[in-house]
Amino acid sequence: MKYLNQHHQSLPVQPKALSRVIHQLLLGSLVCLPLHSVAQTAEEQNVEVISVTGSYSKSLEKAVDLKQSNIGFSDSIVATDIADFPEQNLAEALQRMPGVTIERNKGLGDKVNVRSLPTEFTHVSINDLATASGSGGRDVEFDIFASEIIQSVTVQKSPTAADEEGGIAGSVQISTARPFDFPGRKLIVSAEGAHNSISEEVDPKFSFLASDTFGDWGALVSFAKAQRTNRTDSNSGINFRPSGRFLEQRGSDSKLARADQAVAVLERDTGIVINDRFDTDVTNRIVFLDKAGDRVYLNDQDKWGATLSLQYKPDNNFSLTFDGMLGGYDNTEDEYDAAAYSASSISTFEQIHSYDNTTLAADGITVLTDVSYAATQHEFLSKERINNTDYSQFSLTMDWMINGFDIRALAGYSGAEKTTDYANLKHVAYAPSRTRYTANGGETIKSDNPASIDMYDAADSYLFEAYETELEEVSDDKYALQLDVKKALQLEFMPALTSVQFGARYTDKSKERNFGSAKIQGPAAGDSSWVNSRKLSDSELQWVTDIVPGGAYKAKDLNWMQVSNAYARDTFRYDGFAVPFNVADYYRVDEEVLALYAMANFDFTLAGKPVVLNAGVRAVDTSVLSFGYHQIQNEDGSNGYTPAPISKEGSYNDILPSLNMTVELLDGVLWRTAASETLMRPALTDIAYKRSVSWNEFRFKDGNPDLKPTMAKQWETGLEWYLENGGILAASYFWKDIEGVVREALTGVVKDVEKRNANGTLDGYYDFDVYQPVNADGSYKVTGLELIAQFPLTILHDALDGFGVNANYTKLDNTLTGASSLGIDTPPEGLADSTYNLTFYYENDSFDARLSYNYKDKYVERIERSMYPVYRDAYGQLDIAIGYQLTDNVKLSLKGINMTDEETTGYTMDPAFPTMNEYSGRRISLGLRADF
Repeated sequence: MKYLNQHHQSLPVQPKALSRVIHQLLLGSLVCLPLHSVAQTAEEQNVEVISVTGSYSKSLEKAVDLKQSNIGFSDSIVATDIADFPEQNLAEALQRMPGVTIERNKGLGDKVNVRSLPTEFTHVSINDLATASGSGGRDVEFDIFASEIIQSVTVQKSPTAADEEGGIAGSVQISTARPFDFPGRKLIVSAEGAHNSISEEVDPKFSFLASDTFGDWGALVSFAKAQRTNRTDSNSGINFRPSGRFLEQRGSDSKLARADQAVAVLERDTGIVINDRFDTDVTNRIVFLDKAGDRVYLNDQDKWGATLSLQYKPDNNFSLTFDGMLGGYDNTEDEYDAAAYSASSISTFEQIHSYDNTTLAADGITVLTDVSYAATQHEFLSKERINNTDYSQFSLTMDWMINGFDIRALAGYSGAEKTTDYANLKHVAYAPSRTRYTANGGETIKSDNPASIDMYDAADSYLFEAYETELEEVSDDKYALQLDVKKALQLEFMPALTSVQFGARYTDKSKERNFGSAKIQGPAAGDSSWVNSRKLSDSELQWVTDIVPGGAYKAKDLNWMQVSNAYARDTFRYDGFAVPFNVADYYRVDEEVLALYAMANFDFTLAGKPVVLNAGVRAVDTSVLSFGYHQIQNEDGSNGYTPAPISKEGSYNDILPSLNMTVELLDGVLWRTAASETLMRPALTDIAYKRSVSWNEFRFKDGNPDLKPTMAKQWETGLEWYLENGGILAASYFWKDIEGVVREALTGVVKDVEKRNANGTLDGYYDFDVYQPVNADGSYKVTGLELIAQFPLTILHDALDGFGVNANYTKLDNTLTGASSLGIDTPPEGLADSTYNLTFYYENDSFDARLSYNYKDKYVERIERSMYPVYRDAYGQLDIAIGYQLTDNVKLSLKGINMTDEETTGYTMDPAFPTMNEYSGRRISLGLRADF
């Protein structure tokens, strides 16, 4: 009866919180409330307040307690678990939770996957507010959040009707600290320096938290600031390009001659006979290397976050809490790229040295693996991306018990402002060359053509093409109002019904985007005198390994000279230059959601076994208004298109039932079952009225305001065995039936579109396909198994006192397919078949050590040209954390990330065709933490 006794104590919302942290952590997951109103003092419950600074094993025990108390499937981590691993941001702090993995970008975790499903299938909230981050979709960019200001995280995998809809994979519910999380006065200060093995830079990080209570009042403030300089070396950018690039040329005699040459070379060197150059079912299955590049990235980040929490509790029946969260994330990424674009518009095949028609024979694909080209576009690109994100979140929460009712009200705002400033200095040399696959990437070398060049050592051959600039501003705002009412019941005619709860939530979300681009081609506005006259050698050149800190280029034995971004910005941006916003690229999407829910909680016995059951239903009404611009034919009859304003409304209604049940089979052994329907709304960028163009692919991409949400029916059942000393063994099986998955589809054709070359000359008039995101027909099933083993090893033998293991494994089986227009069998983007996390730890009064390995199976990163799936290879990373308690209040820590210096790799369809070989290095940090 241990579980039910604990659970009964939490059901009748009583004077004060069981723990203010549990009050935060459960965030809608308890049987009776969506978060919130669990309420007894720690003293009355004889339960320790969750303040586990410096003890990893204690944090695990508290997380297990939260899992056991929840009627649904969930997992949690608390402050010490978040703080004591060597994570670089909040995403990396979450990756050790059961079923949670992350997506990495140049060595940094930036997005979270739950149960291996794509990141946009996950709903994220902070302090019960869905979080804005300025991204283009509904996914949250976790790299903007400092993990030091986070108090706890719960991943809710089976929703109740009280939980906000939006997560098919699950809901990540984040809480910041509040003053009554700590008994009395609390001060925590930490500082560390971290060293990256490639950049050889040392980055500082600092954080503090101060909290105190004053009778009925409490105040807490926290602040964290971190800098990060990371270098990534990458042989990448290698992808398939259909041979139609050369075969389907039309128009001038020179274009037809190049097409005829491609036909002749294919027949001569491979035996492939092309009868119809425009038969895409044939040409799309003969592919070559579009581009091979060597790249050095330098990523500089400056991140800060702060929280403020004020609580007022005049008596046991009323509390008012204000939570505020502010932060900033400034990220400058320099990319220095030496690349060869084999598919240039004036090129064609000269000689096919080797090809592979066996590896991908099942899909009828022949890969031209080693080819000499007539006029490769060799490029030196100095790219600069400056991203600035400011986010803020404020909420006011009231808990009030009156006349037997527990009332909770919340009003909140979450917003993000993101600015992206992009520049690309481009120098080009057209010459014959040879591009081919290597064991772990691709390379471009001189061909047998006498006019061929050594692309890395021919600065006089490269001519200035443009200094391209882009500016994007995104504003993401969300307002929310919520009211929850709960009433405990003792009905003689229905004693099993212990409480009912109902509530409403209104949200108003708006995302607005401005975008502009401009090309500088001369020393003044309208001046193009630099085009095809200014050479690369006319600029100040440096070895790329001198421009960025660190040693030699790690992906190859290679070095080259380029223009630094600092020099480019100072030299090419003339006085008075500014990037204008383009009206045709503007969009705004407003979304309003009204949700009503009701649910009931039951407590009874079945076959002599105690049962707790929660059943409810949530009704959701969503309305969308999308503003943007559409391209219409010029009214004067001239060729070309003019942007015209357009708007459209959309709406949908849904009923989402849920059922969660827990049966205590034996003392400490629970059988848990859950069933529900949930939804995931389409990305606002997909809804928005906008049109983007890919000139090389002769394609427009439009938004679709008529998109409906992706729906899922899901259930899960599992057994959980709660061991002594905070251990747990658990296994669960889950099933999801997903329909309305958003796919990109051909929805129209625009005739006679004017296409111009990079130098402004007319290329011709072509028919452009129009693609839009649509809700795919049919449904798809995802099933999976999740295993958890967490326990101190002293259970096995007393000699292992202090040692422990925390492990979890998730395995998926699915019928979901990606959107390949060639019908290639592929899972959807982001879905990995298996993941696991394994942590061994040792801990005593003065010393602790953790060794953690995280593994994520291969997954589809993107589907190139909507045809060829590009995989991110399976990846495993070893991290360490060692701590020594210098005094009762001061702890020294040594942490390491990616200790085996794993590289990130990928391939198109098969490992025989690699797309990248990327190194981000290992990261070692040394820090001090003081707790008073």
